[in-house]
Amino acid sequence: MTTERIVGVGAGAGAGELATEDMILNIGPQHPSTHGVLRLRLALDGERIKAAEPIIGYMHRGAEKLFEVRDFRQIIVLANRHDWLSAFSNELGVVLAVERMLGMEVPPRAVWTRTLLAELNRVLNHLMFLGSYPLEVGAMTPIFYSFRERETLQRVMEEISGGRMHYMFNRVGGLKEEPPAGWRDRVRTAVAGVRAGMADIDELIMGNEIFRARTRGVGVLTREQILQYGVSGPIARAAGVNFDLRRDEPYLAYGELDTRVVTRTEGDCLARFECLLDQVHASLDLADACLDRLAELPPGPINQRLPKVLKVPEGHTYAWTENPLGINGYYLVSRGEKTPWRLKLRSASYNNVQVLSELLPGNLVADMIAILGSMFFVVGDIDK
Repeated sequence: MTTERIVGVGAGAGAGELATEDMILNIGPQHPSTHGVLRLRLALDGERIKAAEPIIGYMHRGAEKLFEVRDFRQIIVLANRHDWLSAFSNELGVVLAVERMLGMEVPPRAVWTRTLLAELNRVLNHLMFLGSYPLEVGAMTPIFYSFRERETLQRVMEEISGGRMHYMFNRVGGLKEEPPAGWRDRVRTAVAGVRAGMADIDELIMGNEIFRARTRGVGVLTREQILQYGVSGPIARAAGVNFDLRRDEPYLAYGELDTRVVTRTEGDCLARFECLLDQVHASLDLADACLDRLAELPPGPINQRLPKVLKVPEGHTYAWTENPLGINGYYLVSRGEKTPWRLKLRSASYNNVQVLSELLPGNLVADMIAILGSMFFVVGDIDK
């Protein structure tokens, strides 16, 4: 006697097959594994992602609109907050745009000190991701090492500016004030200490076979996808896009520095992490070069004297900078008043998240967090 049992019935199900439906899964907007309040709407076929839709807007604070009712001194305090890990670099783009509109020449000591602080801020940004990314794939220890090095640099940044995250040290025409006596020597000591400490992070993470297995060949981003979506920074360079504004369209003192651009060709999670790690060493070299040049410069002003009411001539300009997370653009339109008529920010994180809709499909849900963490974005930088 033979018994037959039907295990699946439905459209598209063949003999002996079980009919299935795609499952819609919302990740966020307050999920502990996401960076801030980002929401991902995933369509899953079993454990594999079929479609992904990044949904933003949960942190929107209307900074661009607020610029229009703040004068050119006040907008700096708003502009440094959208990417809270790159506050000094965010301030920098605004003052560069305003100075260009004014035709203002900044004192050399301010130019070199700005370049030094921008590179220290870049290292602080990268150390945060170098510590937090392994945490997202199950490695807890590296974040303690990265925060140890961050604290070394935070001390000198706090000493010169008074702030630990939102420095507010840039001014139109230069910097807020003279560095404290002996500050450059303490920076040199801090840079040497961080460079020595990076060996611990490198050995701890890059020598870990579990970390490499979780990241090698995962989340591969092609050069074509990067160019289509406008992805920039370490993520783009990890896929072979050899472009860096500091070298290719220099601003500040970068034209006089030998800027080493770190690239990889694989375009996967591991390559993105390696780019970030190597970029720390390159930025520490640039910081040392800035300190050497500052030691050679004769005494002079650190800023320009400004009128009580600062008005920018009518017109428009576009300034862009190589921020830690990628290219940031600042489109400034003035009607000759003390407030900008329009200041549009082009932030790096927006494009880095936008490409997720093409990058995530085809990957396993288990690899989603590894991919998401390697895209190096700050949600406030998206929701401006």
